[in-house]
Amino acid sequence: MRIFFAPHRHRFRPLLAVFACCIVIFSGCASIATRTVVDLSRFKKIYVEHKLTDDRRVDEMIVQELTRLGYQASCGPLTMLPDHTDAVLTYEDRWEWDFKTYLIEFNVTVRTARTNKKLADGRYYQPTPNSKAPAEVVAKVLTPLFAKKSSSDTKTPAIR
Repeated sequence: MRIFFAPHRHRFRPLLAVFACCIVIFSGCASIATRTVVDLSRFKKIYVEHKLTDDRRVDEMIVQELTRLGYQASCGPLTMLPDHTDAVLTYEDRWEWDFKTYLIEFNVTVRTARTNKKLADGRYYQPTPNSKAPAEVVAKVLTPLFAKKSSSDTKTPAIR
């Protein structure tokens, strides 16, 4: 008669299941979506509408990024819209707290200054606390919208 003990084989299964669940929960990925109706490089002066509820200075981060991309940008309430502004950028930011405050969602809309016609929009969404810095999120949304297209980007490929 053989007595066979192997209790150590099943001891780690619950621990492995908990570890796998933690990886799935904390490895949520961010989604970034942008859409433009027209090429935004024609618009030189961009005004960022300041939200009264913005106490994290997101509007200033947007202005910094637009300036880095080569645009003349300023921010403030819509009542202070400067003359000769080409486009107005509005944004919505949603923050969550889970032992730290983090940006969970960021939406932008670009419209013409005079006719209020929609030109472009962008969205960032990451539901997990291991998100990026707000300035990095702003750059990831604005760069695809406002990056200047080089002449090689606008060429159509030859059909063979």
